Amino acid sequence: MEQTVFDKGFFDKLNTLKMSLNMRLSQGMSGIRKSSAKGSSVEFSDFREYMLGDDIRRIDWNAYGRTDKLYIKQFMEEKEGIFQIFIDTSRSMCFGEHPKSTMALQIAGALSYIVLNNLDRIYINEMKENSVTKGKGVTGAAAFSHVLNDLNRISFDGRTTLNKTILSRPVQVGGVSIIISDFLDENGIEEALKYLAYRKQTIVLIQVLAREEIEVNYEGTLNMLDMETNERVKITMSNATIKKYKEQLEGMQTNLQNLARKYGARYVSICSDENLVNAMLHGFSGILQGK
Repeated sequence: MEQTVFDKGFFDKLNTLKMSLNMRLSQGMSGIRKSSAKGSSVEFSDFREYMLGDDIRRIDWNAYGRTDKLYIKQFMEEKEGIFQIFIDTSRSMCFGEHPKSTMALQIAGALSYIVLNNLDRIYINEMKENSVTKGKGVTGAAAFSHVLNDLNRISFDGRTTLNKTILSRPVQVGGVSIIISDFLDENGIEEALKYLAYRKQTIVLIQVLAREEIEVNYEGTLNMLDMETNERVKITMSNATIKKYKEQLEGMQTNLQNLARKYGARYVSICSDENLVNAMLHGFSGILQGK
């Protein structure tokens, strides 16, 4: 990346975000996934009588004092959550005075921070052309610096076919898949959503658009450059043209919302010039609940 994405301002916002999210998401952000198996987590489940070979540190001495019998505390086994973050690295993500790519990386960084602090495992996947560059799965708060290094090395260039890239990435059954993109792909993303839903993923669609794409105020005849194909197109920007563009943009976003409902996904729209903390608090307040 040419500009600094994870600067002091980012970490200042991240610290603010941590404090706010700890209060707002304490119910839904737990990184501990309960299973019916018995293990050694911190949540109490039941008692059973002591058996030879049991860990004596798990003896409940209060129960012994009441019953003169040795009992072992049993706990619910904890499972880490598996999070996949898919980042669209096509060149169109570089568009805007406040580039979409910067916001995409900062969102990925902030989500990674939250996931790692909740003792879950995260994978960063770069979507480029028709395939995915899969990052190494990491867990634990100490791994956050490695995630930032990986994110900093991402370059945005060429084109990305969302369906083909995501279908090329084997994912386990169960987990969370977060897709960060502008979703300006003429082939759409339904095939990928169908695949992720089949793999029982909790799906989150994060659409990042530039202010210039949302509020078009160009006038006259312009030579437009397609950032991914380098093709030039001459367009006359009239009121009718702008109206038609806005209708198509709204139609595309409505289609994404409908697809999200169809496949049980969550859809969030973010403008690239938004304050990161506000974007995370308002757009993501319930995003990781109900996993």
